[in-house]
Amino acid sequence: MQARVVESMEDAKQAVPPAEPRRVLPAGMLKLSLGFLLLGVGVGLSAFGLFLARHSEAVAAAAPALFRPCVGAPEEEEALERWIRPPARARHAMADEELLWLASFAPRARGRSGGYPFRRVPKVAFMFLAHGPLPLAPLWERFFRGNEGRYSIYVHTMPLYRANFTPDSVFYRRQIPSKNVEWGQMTMCDAERRLLANALLDISNEWFVLVSESCIPLFDFNTTYQYFQNSSQSFVMSIDDPGRDGRGRYNLNMAPEVELEQWRKGWQWFQVDRELAVAIVRDTVYYPKFKEFCRPGCYADEHYIQTMLTIEATHRLANRTVTWVDWSRGGPNAAHPATFGRGDITEEFLRGIREGGACMYNDQNSTMCFLFARKFAPSALEPLLELAPTVLGFG
Repeated sequence: MQARVVESMEDAKQAVPPAEPRRVLPAGMLKLSLGFLLLGVGVGLSAFGLFLARHSEAVAAAAPALFRPCVGAPEEEEALERWIRPPARARHAMADEELLWLASFAPRARGRSGGYPFRRVPKVAFMFLAHGPLPLAPLWERFFRGNEGRYSIYVHTMPLYRANFTPDSVFYRRQIPSKNVEWGQMTMCDAERRLLANALLDISNEWFVLVSESCIPLFDFNTTYQYFQNSSQSFVMSIDDPGRDGRGRYNLNMAPEVELEQWRKGWQWFQVDRELAVAIVRDTVYYPKFKEFCRPGCYADEHYIQTMLTIEATHRLANRTVTWVDWSRGGPNAAHPATFGRGDITEEFLRGIREGGACMYNDQNSTMCFLFARKFAPSALEPLLELAPTVLGFG
């Protein structure tokens, strides 16, 4: 068999035709081609040198990005700071579904001390749910002044409204992408979840406070901040009302996710910690039920969050809100609380709200029950600014 292989190889060699002799360029033609080649190289080098002379600064600045070492310290944008840095402005191009999905992420692992593996200053997110302008903004500006780094602001208005705050305002560029909101409809809860989701994108936000354009702060910022940071519970009013405006609004189609005895009612204005805020934006169990079956005269903003959190985390709730309102002027069947204008604003009136309560705070009796109050008309701004330094403690 070896002989056959050798023979076939020899036959293959014989089958290959002899190579043709190579053609050699004449010497003159070779010199001419070489000359053109050298001329082209020279022109290219000259052009590159001129480019460097004109753009040396730009080339020098781009050099680190173009020539990266294979070893060494990671680049700054790859450090942890990149991932925990809050968005520079509140506006973005995400749809609600994308926003809620992104905001629902929550870190599970903890650092060695049980906290975050970086220096984190907890912030309070103030979420303004408004129709349009913020007529009491000057009072809030004084409230926030000097406390940068301990708060963040988010403003939800009707979509066509564009705020015109100046760059030195705390409200500058704090308007989030919004949609139309109808009183008593599920769109009100959509707006609340939209505000929460935007605020959750800043990992330093630890407390989430819902206020309106008619709300005012009753204490200075530091007192308000410490009240939240030291609290062991979130503030959501959630009661079992057996009457027409409580259980009377329950729809049997809510079951089995929500049974009648689980149905709760409460005021809209809540203050929750980060864990409960994530639970609200992550919810896909109760939200569809309320969207389909809580229709007028069932008012979703008085039932959805109150019922959902009572079922999922009742032990985490103080079962009260820290936003004061007065329902006495409109009688027992009033649809809206009282509104206070210029003539109502006195030192006695404000001190009565600040000091006239009785509640439980961290399982202890307290008379400091309200941190905010509503509803205040634009005409109340001037007397409020006058009394803020002596009564409210700021300004």
